[in-house]
Amino acid sequence: MPHWIDLETPHGPVSAWRADPVGIPRGGLVLLQEIFGVNSHIRSVAGRFADAGYTVVAPALYDPVERGVELGYGADDAARGVELRNALGFERAVDIAAEAADLLQSEGQRTGAVGFCWGGSVAFLANTRLGLPAVSYYGARTLPFLGEPLRAPMMFHFGEHDASIPPEAIQAHRDRQPTARIHVYDAGHGFNCDQRTDFSPTAAAEAWPRTLAFFEDGLR
Repeated sequence: MPHWIDLETPHGPVSAWRADPVGIPRGGLVLLQEIFGVNSHIRSVAGRFADAGYTVVAPALYDPVERGVELGYGADDAARGVELRNALGFERAVDIAAEAADLLQSEGQRTGAVGFCWGGSVAFLANTRLGLPAVSYYGARTLPFLGEPLRAPMMFHFGEHDASIPPEAIQAHRDRQPTARIHVYDAGHGFNCDQRTDFSPTAAAEAWPRTLAFFEDGLR
């Protein structure tokens, strides 16, 4: 059964949601949250990846700032998520992702990272700084880091109607990371989340098998 575990990190203990597959894992995945914490949506995504054969660890990245954060998708929760994201910062988020990856790798699992929203940008940094094959779903804060060279295969998913990632930002990803695989959908921000107003069942259904194929190949 999926359950909470504790990670020891340079920034203190951090809780993480762990979901294990039935049988021998295909590999391990560090699942990186949106600004809304390891909420019911992120836990459901962990379950889907576990059903696909992966051991998943989703660290509660905000724990060094505030423990037990689970937010919804309303305006007040979004504003609180931005505050917590800014208080934590990318450096500590990457450190925590590294500890989750180390746990999975210590179990002998080839490990990648997948992230959504803010976690999509953290997933990019897990590639450039930790060397993990990574998939980023609509990471809107990656632009300042696009000069960092990839160290492993990389995939980006974007919605063409995402106001936070306009066409010129998507083009910058193409220009500065030409080896990355980039997919653009007729969708807005957060199209994979069925709790968001921008949820797109069509885009989510198109992106999911691409993500699974990416990890099947990248974690061999």
